[in-house]
Amino acid sequence: MGHRLSKIYTRTGDAGTTGLGNGNRVSKNSLRIHTLGEVDEANAAIGVLLCEELPEEVRTLLTNVQHDLFDLGGEVCIPGMEMITAKQVQYLEDELDRFNDDLEPLKDFILPGGTRAAALAHQSRTICRRAERMIVALAQEEAVNDAPRQYLNRLSDLLFVLGRVLNRAGGRGDVLWQKRKNA
Repeated sequence: MGHRLSKIYTRTGDAGTTGLGNGNRVSKNSLRIHTLGEVDEANAAIGVLLCEELPEEVRTLLTNVQHDLFDLGGEVCIPGMEMITAKQVQYLEDELDRFNDDLEPLKDFILPGGTRAAALAHQSRTICRRAERMIVALAQEEAVNDAPRQYLNRLSDLLFVLGRVLNRAGGRGDVLWQKRKNA
């Protein structure tokens, strides 16, 4: 790979444009760049979650997810590129089923809280949902593969389940919503 990132500033974006992976320049306010930013923010939020004490199987899973999100960002950055596949979507589904199988079925809505790690999983989930909405918006304007959208959809579901798992790992249960609690 060489020393591609040896100089961090280039001044090429000073006029409000940025380069895509295919060499095209677009506005920093384009839908594609907004989408890329949301995917990057989701990855960063998971990075913060990884700073917490986590069960090793959760840590391994989230580290794999970070690599996939970087690939997903690459796919968004290079129009026409395919880096996320049905195999990665299936991996998330399999992990989602595996972690969810050990949890009791939900009978009520839950609040995003409990332990710090669980709350960070929920925060990551909401950022992931925003990234998913942005990729849907981008797909309405430009050609986008289906797998990245599906991946973000499964990932947000997985982060919800991991919030529940992390509460249990921290000795807590779900934080149940109480309808009209303060009415």
